[in-house]
Amino acid sequence: MKINISDSASLRGSMEFGKEVYIAQGTVIRGDAGPESLRIGNQSWGLENSVLVGSKEMPTKIGSKTVFGHKCVVLNSTIGDLCEVGNGTIFMPGSKVGNFCIFGEGTLVTEGMQIPDNSVVVGRPARVIRKLNREDQARIKRMRGGDVNISLYEGTVIEKNLKEVKGMGKTYEIQGKRPVIGKNSYLAPGAELNGDVIVGENTVIGDGVRIIGNSHGPVRIGSHVQILENTVLHLLPDNQLIIEDRVIIGPGSIIHGTTLGEGTIVESGSNVCDYSELGKNCLVKAGTLVKQRSKFEDDSIIEGFPGKFIGKLVNQQARPPWSYPGI
Repeated sequence: MKINISDSASLRGSMEFGKEVYIAQGTVIRGDAGPESLRIGNQSWGLENSVLVGSKEMPTKIGSKTVFGHKCVVLNSTIGDLCEVGNGTIFMPGSKVGNFCIFGEGTLVTEGMQIPDNSVVVGRPARVIRKLNREDQARIKRMRGGDVNISLYEGTVIEKNLKEVKGMGKTYEIQGKRPVIGKNSYLAPGAELNGDVIVGENTVIGDGVRIIGNSHGPVRIGSHVQILENTVLHLLPDNQLIIEDRVIIGPGSIIHGTTLGEGTIVESGSNVCDYSELGKNCLVKAGTLVKQRSKFEDDSIIEGFPGKFIGKLVNQQARPPWSYPGI
């Protein structure tokens, strides 16, 4: 039973893979305690720079012969057999997808959304626009070498201790300045930081993260922060990037020269642009674009493209199920 995992892919925690699973370059897969937190069926593929996350409380389960395009994100979701997932699609926690579904590029499947078998799905947020037709079915079959039969699942458990690779990320000096990493912070081996970057204590920098503090200005990251898989942090010249304590940034986001207030959560696939300012305990919903020079007060819920204020939080946010477990 051959499992093909690229050398530049990253596996963290516990998971179970079926036979002939293919994990491409730059893809990150993270499970929680126990292989039941994340399972991928036979002959399914995760293509370049995708992120799949599951936990024991909210597992991710992928069927057989399902293919994810480049830069997809799957968080605590269930997806059936023989699905064709377009590049950049995001699945948020609790979503459930049937068999034989096709997703257009950039689709955003919202929390708890239920998608029936044989659906064609597009949009941000996702909507089912029609049922599969014969041409769609033929395409799925053709892209699987003419074979859409599902064989008996044969799983292999993979265990990668989240703590065993502590401190193995790369840091680079730029113009005499090298990143400083605080006590008990975790820099995943696939992460890279350069230049004028200071990271506080007990902070997590996930696999595939790039934090670029070159000659453009300072990057300051607080304590108990989580910057998760395949996220990029950068800034324009003469600007600064400030991330205060207890901020959590979801996989596949871009954070550029902004200020994120204490306790703010940025969900997956969001883009927060230069000179913007977000107050404390804000929530940026998945796939949101926060425009340059936008300003949002404490406890704001922000959503859209471009992002707009849609409501106010009344309590401090709980840690989301896709966040990193304690280290």
